[in-house]
Amino acid sequence: MTESFDMITQTVWFQFLSGYFGTIAFAILFGVPKQFYNTGGIVGAAGWITCFVLTTHCGFSPFASNFCASVVITFLSRCFAVIKKCPVTVFRISGLLPLVPGIGIYWTIYYMISDNFSKAFQTGIIALKVLAAIIMGMVIVSGIPNKVFKMLRKEA
Repeated sequence: MTESFDMITQTVWFQFLSGYFGTIAFAILFGVPKQFYNTGGIVGAAGWITCFVLTTHCGFSPFASNFCASVVITFLSRCFAVIKKCPVTVFRISGLLPLVPGIGIYWTIYYMISDNFSKAFQTGIIALKVLAAIIMGMVIVSGIPNKVFKMLRKEA
């Protein structure tokens, strides 16, 4: 029992660090100021680990896990934007990039080029569902009034 727990713990930590450094790499590519790298990495890692744990350990569908991860990323981005006094996009854009279904889009195009249209349709629909989940999560959290987040500045 402890061996499987240790393996799960190691995998979760590895995924967290992968999300953290992957998000920082995207932040560097997008020209995010250096003082926001650590915070952005935390936002991206929190979203990625949410998606990973919900998919692999809780049995959520890719749609549901990406939706929850998008909500986490957008919420944390708005919180840190108020605390750090910077735009939300500094954290949200690079934080959401690890969730983008790039491999699904790749396989969709590959199957289309290979004339395997049934597989292209299947992978394309899954990729579109994941993208829709990410957008829905962003929209829902963006609907929260700014007053809620501005209370963080008064407490900090």
